[in-house]
Amino acid sequence: MSGAAHETIRVVIVGAGPAGLTLGNLLQRSGIDCVILELRDRSYVERRQRAGVLDHHAGRIFEEYGLAGRVLANAPVETLLEIRHEGVPRFLNTPELAGGRPSRLVPQQLLVQRLIATFTEAGGDLRFEARDVALHDLDGARPRVTYRDAGGAEHEVLCSYVAGCDGFHGVSRRSIPDAALTTYSFDHGIGWFTVLSDAPPPRYPLMGVSRHGFAAQFARGPRASRFYLQYRPGDDPRFWPDELIWQQLRLRLGDDTLPDASVTDRDVVEMRSFVVEPMAYGRLFLVGDAAHIITPMGAKGMNLALADAHVLARALAAAEHDGDDAALREYSAVCLRRTWDYQEFSRWFTEMVHDAGDESMAGPFRGRLAKARLDRLFDSPPAAAAFADLMAGTLR
Repeated sequence: MSGAAHETIRVVIVGAGPAGLTLGNLLQRSGIDCVILELRDRSYVERRQRAGVLDHHAGRIFEEYGLAGRVLANAPVETLLEIRHEGVPRFLNTPELAGGRPSRLVPQQLLVQRLIATFTEAGGDLRFEARDVALHDLDGARPRVTYRDAGGAEHEVLCSYVAGCDGFHGVSRRSIPDAALTTYSFDHGIGWFTVLSDAPPPRYPLMGVSRHGFAAQFARGPRASRFYLQYRPGDDPRFWPDELIWQQLRLRLGDDTLPDASVTDRDVVEMRSFVVEPMAYGRLFLVGDAAHIITPMGAKGMNLALADAHVLARALAAAEHDGDDAALREYSAVCLRRTWDYQEFSRWFTEMVHDAGDESMAGPFRGRLAKARLDRLFDSPPAAAAFADLMAGTLR
């Protein structure tokens, strides 16, 4: 890029999702110069809807850096979790079981909006519509990041570190030589169809385990709900008529009174798991979905990304302020311990709520095992406490 504009910035963060924006805010609070490059425009990023539960550990990250008052303002605290088996309700007080560690209901788009505002109002450098991002010299002392802005002008940024927060399809992981990574992937053989509707939200997060298939309903604000419906791979539920959607939700949630409501968004969620090791190459550090994908069960995807950002922010602060890069060398190992812990929990949870209902895919033996697992949550206080501990977020 001979005609490119050149500049030097300590840390380049690629991607302005929850991981990149959290890392940017934490570095800003730590006095470390950084820039965030995002492919999409601001409107797209702020409206993109994904997760909605911020676990207790993730909330503590924002408290540690003095960001909770702004980022978590008016976020409802989760109390009970309702799980219905064939329409019969049972409740778990997960915060109480976890020793008083509640999660919070924070839709991802709201979290992203607040993180953007907090970062930019404090003078943060956030560049939307950064196209053709390329990473260079990652295994050297001075990596380079090149890109084109919305007007087509070329830019080159010299830096000390690159944080790849650009998701599964981003450029960061693809910039690492294949031989340097080991990839683990798993297809759970289940499909999820998600529907956003203006239906009144449930009082508590709700899961329905049924012979008709799994379903769930979660609040997305005071007047909206997001529903999830299990479907068989090979089907395309995005073409289901609204009448079929509401029929299946009533069956699976065991609620004949569930009213028809307008469907404002529908999408398919891939139930797959993916992990790469290590999560670092030279001076590039992978954060969040760039390094791992996890099923939505247990709501660990976004929380795992925020935990990665926290570990990396602390490690960069130690390297920059104390000249100690030991934590950077351990970044991948520390994050992968939590990643595999959450992957195991998510897989366990997924099997339980799907196999305990519809036995047609798992078979009757596995179905009975899953039902025993589900019953144990309500019959055994130690089992319920272990479940709640993982829901609240592990500290290790």
